[in-house]
Amino acid sequence: MSKKKKKLTAAEIASQAEAMEMAEIQKAFEQGTNTLRDLISPSAIEIHSDYFRLGTKYGRTIYVYGYPRTLYTGWISPLINIDEVIDVSMYIYPVESAVVMKNLKTKATQLEASMNLNAEKGKIRDPELQAALEDTEELRDQLQVGAERFFRFGLYVTIWADSLDELKFVQQKIETIFGQQMIFSKVANSQQEQGLNSIMPQCMDQLQIRRNMNTGAISTSFPFTSADLTQDKGILYGINMHNNGLVIFDRFSLENANMVVFAKSGAGKSFTVKLEALRSMMTGAEIIIIDPENEYQKLCDAVGGSYVRLSLNSDVRINPFDLPKVIDSEDADDALRANLVTLHGLFRLMLGGAASGQASLTPNEEADLDQALIDTYARAGITSDPLTHQSTPPTIMNLYDTLLHMEGSGPTLAQRLRKYTTGTFAGIFSQQSNIDINNQMVVFNIRDLEDELRPVAMYIVLSHIWNVVRANQKKRLLIVDEAWQLMQYEDSANFLFSLAKRARKYYLGLTTITQDVEDFMGMKMGRAIVANSSIQLLLKQSASAVDVLSDVFKLTEEEKRRLSNFPVGQGLFFAGQNHVHIQVIASETEERLITTNPVQAQQ
Repeated sequence: MSKKKKKLTAAEIASQAEAMEMAEIQKAFEQGTNTLRDLISPSAIEIHSDYFRLGTKYGRTIYVYGYPRTLYTGWISPLINIDEVIDVSMYIYPVESAVVMKNLKTKATQLEASMNLNAEKGKIRDPELQAALEDTEELRDQLQVGAERFFRFGLYVTIWADSLDELKFVQQKIETIFGQQMIFSKVANSQQEQGLNSIMPQCMDQLQIRRNMNTGAISTSFPFTSADLTQDKGILYGINMHNNGLVIFDRFSLENANMVVFAKSGAGKSFTVKLEALRSMMTGAEIIIIDPENEYQKLCDAVGGSYVRLSLNSDVRINPFDLPKVIDSEDADDALRANLVTLHGLFRLMLGGAASGQASLTPNEEADLDQALIDTYARAGITSDPLTHQSTPPTIMNLYDTLLHMEGSGPTLAQRLRKYTTGTFAGIFSQQSNIDINNQMVVFNIRDLEDELRPVAMYIVLSHIWNVVRANQKKRLLIVDEAWQLMQYEDSANFLFSLAKRARKYYLGLTTITQDVEDFMGMKMGRAIVANSSIQLLLKQSASAVDVLSDVFKLTEEEKRRLSNFPVGQGLFFAGQNHVHIQVIASETEERLITTNPVQAQQ
């Protein structure tokens, strides 16, 4: 049967022609549209034996093929932080432990056979063979108990530059960084295309240059090892030894501005704190220092500060009964009660601990002392009413008189208190205050006080400072040097902790310095003060203190090793969640003002 062809009408012919024309137009439009691939693709790519050219950029891929026997945490940090344009790729392949155990057994047998053969031939012991055998056996033991796993590790670096000369220069910098750590690298000759593909974010390891590593070794290559503590504002604390950057930090930007400094004698703790104080003054902060060893006078004189020397022969007087002239209504209501609590701690220290050598106060003595304190204030016209707080406060002499005429244990307490009223320690704390700390730097020197009076003096001075801080809120740093003298007594330790806990509310940053790390951290209040300090600085430590600090700060084995070997002025600087290896550096002028080295101080 023959089929008849359908004749198209003029309208249909016109419609088909129009459709073809639209298709041509659409095709032409699509050809002129840039796709994402067009946008990101380079204009050209050239592959050479030892480099490639991508558009206008030159690149070269190198790989690491040799590692030292021991790798330390952060060894890759200098590469990560180099100030050049590079791409780094790491490939990590887990290996079944059974396969590794079999290979290690074979390797150990070969090493032992080589050592025995050398011995039979009368050759001297080969330390390289001995070390390899020890490493092999140690790894077998660790794999057997599941303490370690085994991996294959590949590390590739692609360098980018604008010219071949620059490419060579950057390559030399990277090879120097590797060479300093006994890490060996090579250019991927005749494999630059494979090298380029291996560093692309496609997870295609086309170079396949790998090295066997266990868990401990491979963990040291963690790339995010350098914390950057540089802020837009703050003061310069030192140099970040991870990347040679500046550690510029504002301690008041953290949840609290407290800081603890731990170091052995001569490690540079006072130098560091004085440098911070000097630089903080340039930001408008006021500095208050409790100086037990006369280390801060030179700095204080240089900046025009007030140097308050406390001794039994000086005319300086501090009255522990002073009340803060607070503006805050809530603080005003609690001012008397808070000071009574503080005085309880002080008189427990004076009558039952540090200075007296007596036993702690009994409950009856505590109750009588409490009533005597309230009565002493009442006789001076001071009650819980804030309007009465402007009256002249009583003194220890008034308390002595109150106790003497009380029933119960009052007369006995008065006799124990007489040392501070008419006895050996009379005068310094038994009269009205005559000091004014209205200066940008104030230093309280307690070096010339008798040893048994020092904790009492530090407690009273801290209490006086706290009253001033509450009365007039400003940006301040309070530095307590040799804080262990306060921490050895429960009441003074509690007071220092209370101050650390409440300092933030009054725009105060507390700096606690001690070299007696073990005793400080062995106390509940000592650990609490550290927990309430957002900044910690650990300088060189004694071997016994390293284990204590390692447990508290969760240090790595490498950080523990460094902590006991730091040179003067180097340490670990903790700020919030970050910490870095820091080098404290001062200018020549600053160093002359703050050095504690007798030789430098005379120059």
